[in-house]
Amino acid sequence: METFFLRGSSLSSIPSSSLNHRSTFRSNNRRPCLRAQQSDGSATDIPPGEFKVRNSQEEIAATQGIRIRRRPPTGPPLHYVGPFEFRLQNEGNTPRNILEEIVWNKDTEVAQMRGKKPLYTLKKAVDMAPPPRDFIAALKASYLRTEMPALIAEVKKASPSRGVLREDFDPVEIAKAYEKGGAACLSVLTDAKYFQGSFENLEAIRNAGVTCPILCKEFIVDAWQLYYARAKGADAVLLIAAILPDLDIKYMAKICKLIGLTPLVEVHDENEMDRVLEIDGIQLIGINNRNLETFEVDISNTKKLLEGERGEKIKQKDIIVVGESGLCTPADVAYVQEAGVKAILVGESIVKQKDPTTGIAELFGKDISAA
Repeated sequence: METFFLRGSSLSSIPSSSLNHRSTFRSNNRRPCLRAQQSDGSATDIPPGEFKVRNSQEEIAATQGIRIRRRPPTGPPLHYVGPFEFRLQNEGNTPRNILEEIVWNKDTEVAQMRGKKPLYTLKKAVDMAPPPRDFIAALKASYLRTEMPALIAEVKKASPSRGVLREDFDPVEIAKAYEKGGAACLSVLTDAKYFQGSFENLEAIRNAGVTCPILCKEFIVDAWQLYYARAKGADAVLLIAAILPDLDIKYMAKICKLIGLTPLVEVHDENEMDRVLEIDGIQLIGINNRNLETFEVDISNTKKLLEGERGEKIKQKDIIVVGESGLCTPADVAYVQEAGVKAILVGESIVKQKDPTTGIAELFGKDISAA
């Protein structure tokens, strides 16, 4: 088990997500440096040259084209009329889209959870968690076996745009049906407020004998969440480029590697794809075909992001691309496969089926189970 601590005299360049680790200060080194402390006592420094000093996280986000604000820029102002007190909404305290609303809520939620379960208390839970399963190996094996994109089947009860997708929702039975139908991996929604998910669902599936590796589908805004997801039995986590600056993605990916998680980095447009392709060590990129602001879905987005130099770079780096959103028919699956996708993440079109196993066969146009 490895932990991080920071040394140096300036923390202005460190992403907020990395500041939850133990910090020490030394006067002989004016530049911040992230050090990985290993269980055998040895330690290795991550080069300080990787840090770019910025005045704030918002400035970093702006330079990288990130439009999702991590926190409300202003609080809700108080106004008084006679004896009455009320609050006015304004651009600074009102989310501009559903993802921003989710992120603001998640930031508050994580702060509360972290207060109850500090990072040091999670170390023992991470050490005792079931050994991580190889998420990428499972995708590759399925692709070779079926010659079709490997399926990451999503255990999903509801969504902000569609409401409840399945009233008779039994996460364990759905997960078993997915595995029986040929899913290579599972994705489990853990956000409670907007998706009616939970970490209890993830734990229950992991403890029920399901052998598919599990992706924790969560809105990660803090490194603490990585340890929590691993402690609950996750094998992979989602990192969303629309939320996280490059430096956060880099160091969260490093933490994932240290504790046995596979990061799936999700992009939505050309700018996010270009940013992620410049980060070393990323093996799994998801292309979400859903517009974050309008929630409209266009699967041609996948093809657009895999054309030309980007597609060549993905091949050179041996990155597995996962198609996400809007995949409902065999024609959709064939379209993204032709574009270069080797895995797909699908929830709504199969979880709504009375028998999810049959839903998978209908999605692919044939039985892809190993039986």
